[in-house]
Amino acid sequence: MSFILPIFSAAMPELFVLCMASLILLVDVFLPERARIITYVLVQLTLIGSFLLSAAEYRDQVEPIITFSGHYILDKLAVLTKLFLLVASFFAFIYARHYTKEHHIARGEYYILGLFAVLGMQIMASAYSFLTIYLGLELVSLSLYAMVALQKKSNVATEAAMKYFITGALASGFLLYGISIVYGVTGKISVAEAAGFLQTVSMSQQGIVLFGLIFMMAGLLFKLGAIPFHLWVPDVYDGAPTSVTLFIASAPKIAAFAIAMRILVEAMPGLVIPWTHILTVCAVLSMFFGNVLAIAQTNIKRMLAYSSIAHMGYTLLGFIAGPHSQQGYSAGMFYITTYVLVAAGAFAIIALLSKPDAEFDHIDDLRGLNERNPWLAFMMLLLMFSMAGVPPTVGFFAKLGLLESLVEAHLVWLAALALLFAIVGAYYYLRVIMYMYFEEPKRAFVGTPLSISPGVMAAISVNGAAALLLGLFPSALIDMCRISAS
Repeated sequence: MSFILPIFSAAMPELFVLCMASLILLVDVFLPERARIITYVLVQLTLIGSFLLSAAEYRDQVEPIITFSGHYILDKLAVLTKLFLLVASFFAFIYARHYTKEHHIARGEYYILGLFAVLGMQIMASAYSFLTIYLGLELVSLSLYAMVALQKKSNVATEAAMKYFITGALASGFLLYGISIVYGVTGKISVAEAAGFLQTVSMSQQGIVLFGLIFMMAGLLFKLGAIPFHLWVPDVYDGAPTSVTLFIASAPKIAAFAIAMRILVEAMPGLVIPWTHILTVCAVLSMFFGNVLAIAQTNIKRMLAYSSIAHMGYTLLGFIAGPHSQQGYSAGMFYITTYVLVAAGAFAIIALLSKPDAEFDHIDDLRGLNERNPWLAFMMLLLMFSMAGVPPTVGFFAKLGLLESLVEAHLVWLAALALLFAIVGAYYYLRVIMYMYFEEPKRAFVGTPLSISPGVMAAISVNGAAALLLGLFPSALIDMCRISAS
């Protein structure tokens, strides 16, 4: 058996992040408390460097490169996913800096764990075998479990971390069990080889593979936070420090979408009818329960958590329409990317408004925000409009693309249901806007203007402006998603 030297240049963004994460881990040990900003700066420079390396790959990439004995692929989907998750992580760390400092959260540990999570997500994006998919997923999961528990003196955070760890371990077990069944039938661990083998299996073998696929889908749906594997979402979003919540709600969603593409679309094209039927049920339930339960919430983090469940249901519509529509998968990728953009901004505003002695986590706390900080209220308005799908924000075009793909796939009934649930969901987003603009501030907040650093305000402004500008000029991002998802 001959050994073929891997193409290490294909994995330069991941190798750079790995080397820098190891270096920063050593540097942080010797830094005094007053110099912790060095860790933050190095982490952000690492993300920028990895982004530039990935951007160069995106520009030069023509044909997919499969290397590391078939375990790693470099294609447009992988590179674009990395670009999106690096941008999301960069902004998440900007927003987290103020919160972690004021709430006395271990800042060095937060950034280093976040960087290792980014490395795991990059591996997930380029994973081309079930083994690398699982390894990347576990690297992300273990980092996030620790990040949720960083607020050591908070019983709520500790409880959330335990719930996340136990349910996450169960989901990982499901995924690994499904992989073992598929490997037992096919004898293949590579995505491409498994897809080729499954085209020739007998009906009895296909039934066994479908059984394994169901377990694998359980693990995927858990990472996306879709029904019926959604129970961790509201508890973890609410219990975790807000700086951690905004990270969990952003970049990992994009990476989970990428591995769903690898497993469902590339590895299991012969089982497209069964997995689309399963996803249809999960999507409808996620949209229904996510939107309905969000209406009943008074805690804004739990409201956005149930909203996240609903948005994952919309994302699944792209997979359902994909086999019968040219723009199904690209519409799903466009949707998840734009959702991550606005969700990170919404959680960032919550984090900025929170104080060490008063966590800003109730919708009532938003009363009269326009009087205290008109620009921040306007940014929140743009983000809420985008989540609700109000034109001309990007959320409108994201939902429109999914509905068009469903109609093209002759799933008009599903498009009608999605539209109905979108109308239901608009209520609780508009309620937030009503509190900000048409209610008086709480007595404790009267006459207390908000002071936010110019750098963070600039980042929030970019976030809000992107939600508007990508709605006015969506074609460039849509084309990138179409090329990558094809």
